[in-house]
Amino acid sequence: MHEIITLQLGQRSNYLATHFWNAQESYFKYSDQEDSLVNADVHFRAGLGPDNVETFTPRTVIYDLKGGFGSLRKINALYDLEEEPTAARLWDGATLTQHQQAIEPSRYQTLLDQGLPTFQLHDGDVRYWSDFNRVFYHPRSAVQLDQYELNSQLMPFENWSTGEELFRDLDKEFDLIDRDVRPFVEECDQMQGLQMLAGSDDAWGGFAARYLDSLRDEYGKTSIWVWGSENTTRLPRREQLLRSTNAARSMAAFGQQASAYIRLATIPKSYPSYLNIHSTSDWVLTALQCAAFESATLPTRLAHDSTHNVSLSLLEAILNTTGTQNILDLQLSRKPAEHTPINGATSTALHNGHNDEAESADAESLDISFVPGQDQAPHSAHTFARTEVHRSHHDSLPAATDSREEQLRRRQNEETIVEKFETKLTFPLLDSFPESLFRPDGLRSSLELTAALSSSSGMKNHILQLREVTRRGLTSDEREATYNDLSELANNYSFGWENSSDEGEDV
Repeated sequence: MHEIITLQLGQRSNYLATHFWNAQESYFKYSDQEDSLVNADVHFRAGLGPDNVETFTPRTVIYDLKGGFGSLRKINALYDLEEEPTAARLWDGATLTQHQQAIEPSRYQTLLDQGLPTFQLHDGDVRYWSDFNRVFYHPRSAVQLDQYELNSQLMPFENWSTGEELFRDLDKEFDLIDRDVRPFVEECDQMQGLQMLAGSDDAWGGFAARYLDSLRDEYGKTSIWVWGSENTTRLPRREQLLRSTNAARSMAAFGQQASAYIRLATIPKSYPSYLNIHSTSDWVLTALQCAAFESATLPTRLAHDSTHNVSLSLLEAILNTTGTQNILDLQLSRKPAEHTPINGATSTALHNGHNDEAESADAESLDISFVPGQDQAPHSAHTFARTEVHRSHHDSLPAATDSREEQLRRRQNEETIVEKFETKLTFPLLDSFPESLFRPDGLRSSLELTAALSSSSGMKNHILQLREVTRRGLTSDEREATYNDLSELANNYSFGWENSSDEGEDV
């Protein structure tokens, strides 16, 4: 079934994942006469509740700090027992029981639980990611880390090394892979990979880096994609330096171990007028990230026949042309493009989903890029490879990719590899999604979007920007190791006349 297991690490990632799961749930078809365009088994698992009722829950493990789950219960309505077991009493003396005040469910959640119509959410309605969650999770999906509390001023969870240390301490005690991940892996028939959503500019970056090391040791040849969210809102200088330093360390770690690493700015450097970022709340900012993330990975879960399966590893084979270009740029546009010119090459004809020829054209990107940084990649950057997903109501062609022979020819000639996937499945606009984010004209139930993943020589500049931060924000030992790792990663994106040793002085 080519299953994908998701790991959600931290509050911001759980907001993003909640938007994602809500979108996946909206694709379900409950009539035998309707065929879904999405294979729900890729991201959802079938099971049985305590009363032998069939359940269908996400293949995910959710980590968050104490207080981060909001009103979400570990044992939900699908797994509630009629009678709670009574604990054995081993002490006859006086006891004192203390209960932490429970967080009341939001009005939106209360209506969902009662099976009543919900309403369009707005900023003031969302306190936690669980306030707009529309799916049930398996009890073993939720893992609360009690060592730290959400938004604590006394013990903030913000330093990369803090997350690294927490993972090591927990892993010594429990073996997190064996306890939390393996049960989901053993349920899979043919797992295509894992996707990890994590904050990369705070302590979750260190936690995710060590988690990725353990996953790579256990599943050495498995595709593991990391989506790292970075806070790009305006911050005080000291806090910005800390976050940039954390992001640099995450880049060094994920760039070496992940099959693909995609950075996700909370607010893009620039964006078109049709985008209305009216709030800096996690609910709004991760909604935009989700529209791009969910669209770009859509081919991996479309319900194709066996001859047209698209997997994470297949996307890697297209995008990572040299085997060392695993850091990707994610882009998005609301207006579906019939063709997207990039770096002197554009697909001008499609037959059975394949690109038949490429013609010279001016470089052009989609409207929104999610790579954080002071400056975007130069206009003249060379694109090594690119995958595009076009979601449109118009008739679409079956998804497919170029033959290996054609990809090899393009690589040898240093030509841009462009693969396009088209589908009638548009992005759903649910009442749990910010309704004015894309400034829709009139009432719409879905959006036509184009999303793209690409590897380009412009990534070198972004890596070097992070490398410079290490001069000021790290101790000498950490600085030297991280600086060298980032220098090596940057060299992987050199193209043409560029000197592979890149500019800059050694530390």
